[in-house]
Amino acid sequence: MCGITGWVSFETDLSRERAALDAMTETMACRGPDDSGTWVAPEAALGHRRLAIIDLPGGRQPMSVTTPNGEVAMVYSGETYNFTELRAELIGKGHRFITESDTEVVLHGYLEWGEAVADHLNGMYAFAIWDARDRKLVMIRDRMGIKPFYYHPTRDGVIFGSEPKAILANPRVRKVVDADGFRELFSFTKAPGWSLWKGMTEVEPGTIVRVDEDGVHTHTYWSLPARPHTDDQETTVARVRELMNDIVERQLVADVPRCVLLSGGLDSSAITGLAAASLGEQLRTFSVDFVGQEENFTPDEMRDTPDSPFIRDVAKLVGSAHQDVVLDPQALTDPSVRRAMITARDIPSGMGDLDVSLYLLFKAIRAESTVALSGESADEVFGGYRWFHDENVRNAGTFPWMAFSTGHDMRGAILREELRKRLDLDSYVSDQYSSAVAAVQHLDGESETDSRMRTFFHLHLTRFVRMLLDRKDRASMAVGLEVRVPFCDHRLVEYVYNTPWSLKTFDGREKSLLRHATKHVLPQSVVDRVKSPYPSTQDPGYAAELQRQAKDILAEPGNPLFDLVDRAWLSDIVERDPVTMTTLARHGLDRSIDLYHWLDIYRPELALS
Repeated sequence: MCGITGWVSFETDLSRERAALDAMTETMACRGPDDSGTWVAPEAALGHRRLAIIDLPGGRQPMSVTTPNGEVAMVYSGETYNFTELRAELIGKGHRFITESDTEVVLHGYLEWGEAVADHLNGMYAFAIWDARDRKLVMIRDRMGIKPFYYHPTRDGVIFGSEPKAILANPRVRKVVDADGFRELFSFTKAPGWSLWKGMTEVEPGTIVRVDEDGVHTHTYWSLPARPHTDDQETTVARVRELMNDIVERQLVADVPRCVLLSGGLDSSAITGLAAASLGEQLRTFSVDFVGQEENFTPDEMRDTPDSPFIRDVAKLVGSAHQDVVLDPQALTDPSVRRAMITARDIPSGMGDLDVSLYLLFKAIRAESTVALSGESADEVFGGYRWFHDENVRNAGTFPWMAFSTGHDMRGAILREELRKRLDLDSYVSDQYSSAVAAVQHLDGESETDSRMRTFFHLHLTRFVRMLLDRKDRASMAVGLEVRVPFCDHRLVEYVYNTPWSLKTFDGREKSLLRHATKHVLPQSVVDRVKSPYPSTQDPGYAAELQRQAKDILAEPGNPLFDLVDRAWLSDIVERDPVTMTTLARHGLDRSIDLYHWLDIYRPELALS
């Protein structure tokens, strides 16, 4: 895992721009604390920061190969899990290797197959190749969008990076945020290609972007395929079990210490149980918890039970060396930690303790391990969220995660009235929903239920999960931890996506296929457990400290925050009883404080009119 950046210009001599390249590369230091490297030619400059995972001495980057017709250079971030097989295949075709790294395999794969190398890869990756033979830059991102990748077209080329901060470090890029950027920030739809920053866009998942003298050209090499499913229940469960065994075994390959994120839910417990078969006594597991959470837990609309009892059951069954990272309100509200997470994400997400606790969890894990496996995306693949089973949500005519939660009622509520009207967030969300639904391919003769549920899953796998993957990547790489997500293996995603809804729920519960495919490695308590999402603190001390910080902000009358946030709204919230404060009010506090720090850190130019 690494951080990549670069610059291609067909008119500027980039060999004179090393200072700018160094500045861009340095912003990726957290993503790659082990090594740094640059490669510069007149028309292309590449920067790399390395987190060494495989072939620790041999995988340095940028990596290049000299051909009779010109040099081919690459910067690569991620992991290719089938690199051993690809290496053998390429050796059979006459390629010779000088390292044991997957990076070199991908580079030689490009030399053999060109841009079609993407079709051969199983993994999570974002990489850029400057091909001097054709004077072109090729940028390729993994199918599910696990690894982030952004670019900013210029008058005569392009600037790119793993994260926006790398691009923003280039003196030719202005830090401008316009109304379109803000609309998505407050809407939570994950519009394709969105970046908060004007002029910047994502390399979309499953996409190849080619840049040459004629401009920027994009090609989608993978999207969710609609295929008939002919396997019966027993065969389907067996196939899921087979895939899960193979995926976890592949993703445990590393030359550094590994662990599993364990929440006590079905997803992470299944990964833990399967990993235990390979690692045995070497298995380490980690979880996050809050002071007094188990003893004082109160069920809410999302969570029926605390995680701790189930975590103990799993750790006992597999014999893992388990560590709970227990956080108190003081740690969760530390402004320096909040600022670190805002910097990691480049946006004021407003997710509060959900973001901060994840960052602190990963920071604690990094002291012991360099690679962690996570259960992220199982709910999107197998249908685990409660709203998948809510008929009202299915018929709501908007994004399911908005229809189920009252959170969408907060849409822009903290903003000044004139800004809220100007952004017209309801219309924006409606337009995004229509566009998302139109992108779904259906099968001829598909039942009404299966057609509707195919749309449901497509929304989650192309929109919702990408928000969660980005959050997890940014939080983990901010501390130099590589998090792998087995449930995002495209073979599993394709297979389960095309499984009828009746098979996905054949036992009358959520995630039937996953439960039955992995129950042999789970304690019965987890097999029987109802879905519970990532934990959030219930301590009113968290809200009370947010109110105190907001009062300090209100004492700064000229702060630019109040060009965005309604001062009267914030003044009202800080006087409410923190014990009875609603989730919406607390979310608004978090969002306001995030905006305050983001404005201070990035000093953006706002063009919201």
